[in-house]
Amino acid sequence: MPLPRLRFPLTLRLALVCLALAALAIALALLFVNLLPGQAWLAGLLAFACTGPFAIALVRSELRPVLAMFRALNGTVISYRDGDYSFSLHWPRDDEVGDLVQAHNALGDVLREQRLGLVQRELLLDTMVQNTPVAMLLVRGGGPVVFGNLAARELLNQGRRLEGMQLHDLLAQSSASLRDALARGGDGLFTVRHAGDSDAEEEIYHLARRQFTLNGQPHELLLLRHLTAELRRQEVQTWKKVIRVISHELNNSLAPVASLAGSGAELVRRGQMQRLPEILRTIGERTRHLEHFIDGYARFAKLPAPRVETVDWKVFVAALQSQVPFRIAGTLPVEPGRFDVAQMEQALLNLLKNAHESGSAPEDVCLAVKRGAELVMIEVADRGSGMSDTVMSNALVPFYSTKRSGTGLGLALAREIAEAHGGRIALNNRNGGGLSVALYLPV
Repeated sequence: MPLPRLRFPLTLRLALVCLALAALAIALALLFVNLLPGQAWLAGLLAFACTGPFAIALVRSELRPVLAMFRALNGTVISYRDGDYSFSLHWPRDDEVGDLVQAHNALGDVLREQRLGLVQRELLLDTMVQNTPVAMLLVRGGGPVVFGNLAARELLNQGRRLEGMQLHDLLAQSSASLRDALARGGDGLFTVRHAGDSDAEEEIYHLARRQFTLNGQPHELLLLRHLTAELRRQEVQTWKKVIRVISHELNNSLAPVASLAGSGAELVRRGQMQRLPEILRTIGERTRHLEHFIDGYARFAKLPAPRVETVDWKVFVAALQSQVPFRIAGTLPVEPGRFDVAQMEQALLNLLKNAHESGSAPEDVCLAVKRGAELVMIEVADRGSGMSDTVMSNALVPFYSTKRSGTGLGLALAREIAEAHGGRIALNNRNGGGLSVALYLPV
């Protein structure tokens, strides 16, 4: 069994030094009193003069390692402040300074472990952020880009670094649809067609924006998620569902029609004509029901090529207002538009109907027409509940609907009409609540 370590506190050592010095001074004073009888004051002065240098040397030798340790502690604290936790200290004595050094080393061990865990978590987070397919862009105060992951570099700057670039310079070389989506504010969908490839299919992206304060400065995080492949998979699943629904409806309608037709033929053969009008009436009702059911799907599947004509905006908007109420935001362009009146009217009626069914007050449903150098924007906006990210990512999928009685064709048909005119559609949640659906048509 090891012997317990003896503890010599610093105060005890200093007290022993003082006692030793006092004993030495007394001994010297007695010696000088014997040597110089009758001159006690001179004997005391000589004793003090002889004891002083020994006292200074002895106290300095005792305090020198303590002061050196305090300087070392000051240096390691500065290192900790700078994020360097690799230092530790050693004190051979078991005293108050040793307790302080032990506590300091324990703190360093904890900080090192925390720093190692933080570095590992940062490395994991950076790996996940850099390799996520979602393009992430962190912008400080609407000016310089602070961070952009690999997907953002590929999408916005041909794989080159984005840090330090100004947001407006970056947007100047990006697609016009992205600039429009950012200018409108809020989350939304937009489409991109790669430059130089007119036959390429438009790519659909979802824009999400989050604002927060970092280090006392406003920052905005932009998330651009590529939805084209996901939407295509959802469209395939939806078409399968549609085929099952149509097959079910056809079987439900054709089976009784076939049965009634057989019954009618049997009655004719027997010469029993009194029930024949009722059977024919039932067959007609089932046929009309089936026709009405199929008509909704046929309108979407058989959209004809648009017959573009010159249209006066005031006349066109007045015709819309005669069918559904809405408010005109701003002024209508003086220059006429060029589009298929019937198709565009159908698309806007669907959008206006959705706006009224969104929970918005009727007076907050508005339509705006803005003409630019190359595009005309027709925007339908409301102050309803807007769309969640899940609903917005599926909003353009045909037959997708959150309404119990909805067909899911309104937005999909508007998208088909806009693209048939060489344009595109964009959806955005508005700041302050509500949804904005914009159709962009070429001038």
